[in-house]
Amino acid sequence: MNVQRLRIFGSGLARMLGPLVVCLWLLPVASALAQEAPAAEAPATEAVEAEHASDTSAAVAHAEEAAHAAADEHGPRPPVWLVLPFAMLLIMIATGPLFYPHHWHHHYPKYAIGLGLFVSLYYIFGLGSTTPVVHAIEEYLSFIALVASLFIAASGIYININAKGTPRNNAILLFVGSLVANLIATTGAAMLFVRSYMRLNKGRLKPYHLIFFIFLVANVGGGLTPIGDPPLFLGFLRGVPFFWTLTHVWFVWLPTVLLILAVFYVIDARNKIESPDPDPSQPLVQIRGAKNFLWVLVIILSVFIDPNVFEWVPDLHELYHIPFGIREIIMFSVAVLAYKLADKEALQKNEFTFEPIREVGWLFLGIFATMQPALQLISLFAHDHAEQLTVGMFYWGTGSLSSVLDNAPTYLNFLAAAMGKFGLDVNVPEQVKAFAEASVHPETWFYLQAISIAAVFFGAMTYIGNAPNFMVKAIAEENKVEMPSFMGYVTKYSLPILIPIYFLIYLLFYSGLFPTLDTFFEQLLIR
Repeated sequence: MNVQRLRIFGSGLARMLGPLVVCLWLLPVASALAQEAPAAEAPATEAVEAEHASDTSAAVAHAEEAAHAAADEHGPRPPVWLVLPFAMLLIMIATGPLFYPHHWHHHYPKYAIGLGLFVSLYYIFGLGSTTPVVHAIEEYLSFIALVASLFIAASGIYININAKGTPRNNAILLFVGSLVANLIATTGAAMLFVRSYMRLNKGRLKPYHLIFFIFLVANVGGGLTPIGDPPLFLGFLRGVPFFWTLTHVWFVWLPTVLLILAVFYVIDARNKIESPDPDPSQPLVQIRGAKNFLWVLVIILSVFIDPNVFEWVPDLHELYHIPFGIREIIMFSVAVLAYKLADKEALQKNEFTFEPIREVGWLFLGIFATMQPALQLISLFAHDHAEQLTVGMFYWGTGSLSSVLDNAPTYLNFLAAAMGKFGLDVNVPEQVKAFAEASVHPETWFYLQAISIAAVFFGAMTYIGNAPNFMVKAIAEENKVEMPSFMGYVTKYSLPILIPIYFLIYLLFYSGLFPTLDTFFEQLLIR
């Protein structure tokens, strides 16, 4: 049995690590080719520490210079048409499972790799730059390390809720999952609760159950702490105080969660199919494989093992020029150990396979590679037009792009642009903190709040808006739940349900129609 399990693990791990092998192979190839390509990269520039000066226009111009320098550090400006591979990949993700499912299921890794390589090689040969390629590899390795380790560690925890699947019980579980997402990240909470949530609704499980799970547990729920969602953690690394998000977002987060739960309750109440009655001889909650909670804790704590958080942490990027750090090494190690030492029965009851993480690994490898031109062009546009962008524009701009792009760099790009409006530099932690605490201008915290909320909340708009979305979809389909297609998800669920709620947030807080409401919360926070 042990030999067979080891063989299964080896096979599954090999399939899961396929995208990582491609990444690590591409990195030295890119570096070698770059030496032959013409040097087209802009010289590195030091971060500009814009002092609070009496001449505001000079400070703003100084910050704009720093913003453009930061954009140049990401490589030369790509042509607009280089966004097409990213658009093509999104179209295939949307249409493949619907119109050519057999072909797509067998060949999607080839399309993801092919389009990603096309963009990467164009940067190397056409633009003479490896910087965007290296950035894509670094971001992807950080992403897949967190997602894969949490997926494997949480899959070794079997949670069975001995209750009847009712609208009330489902709403309670979704709310609890939303809260827990702030402690173990949206990915951790989604992987921990999704299987027990499906078991709770045995016999009455419908696609909408999983859609609302994605809305709340995998996205909106994680909007209160830097642990909850990657963009908020990126803001924390840049200088936003750890508890800033909780104190400045809760009064938007809570009504948003309750509104989404209210819509869910109405829909679920119309589902008249009943799940089996609970077993009176069993406890309300049964947990098997609880030791894996320790692995989850190690993963969450390792998130903070970063040179930007603790000076004693060695920077492997700088020391050895490798695209990962101590944090990623710990996470990949935990992934292996958590599986090998997991409770076998818990894995079996959770019907664990490597297929969901394999699908996420290949598709997001292509997404991270092909979206680099879009991120660069968006960054340059945001910096060039920062003066004309209102807080409402930052809200919708950050949100709409976070729906289809990685919300972490989208958050950072718009944060840099918003700070540029006030003569501040996103590369200076003291200025980021001043921006968050409105010590330079009374409205700056408002911009940060809009960007933070939009980056987290709008990740629920598509399957690729946030890491766990696609994971939940893949796990549901592994359990024979017919999930809607990419476009079906958007047109049937996220557009009609989320956009009205998000528009209400805009009207109340960012449209300027209710200035007294803004003033009330601002004064409340200052006190």
